[in-house]
Amino acid sequence: MAKLDIGIKRAYEPVGSEDGRRVLVDRIWPRGVSKRVANVDTWEKELAPSIELRKWFDHDPEKFDRFRERYIDELRERREDLKELRGWGRKGRLTLVYSAKDEKYNQAVVLAEILKRGLPRTKPESTVSKSR
Repeated sequence: MAKLDIGIKRAYEPVGSEDGRRVLVDRIWPRGVSKRVANVDTWEKELAPSIELRKWFDHDPEKFDRFRERYIDELRERREDLKELRGWGRKGRLTLVYSAKDEKYNQAVVLAEILKRGLPRTKPESTVSKSR
């Protein structure tokens, strides 16, 4: 299996020659960024967290573990889209573009992990009992 070359980058950072194929993974277009400046090749809204999940998470680092679990559950419904992104990442650099301020706690971090490792087969037992 070919190694995946995946990076993540904020939409507000300058485009770099090393970015390769740039894929926006937000449901909403980044505020104040023109399409020319964003310079994305593809906008994959369907791979972004649902509106409900995004609002619930509200970029609260304390909710990130639960956000990650719930987002992975949503991604299970997007297997074909994930397969397509993996294919792009095998052909060359794939940069997931996002607009969140927090570079550690956002959906692009989770999505990059899932693209590299695959979807977990089952939920860990410790997370099943946690309330939503």
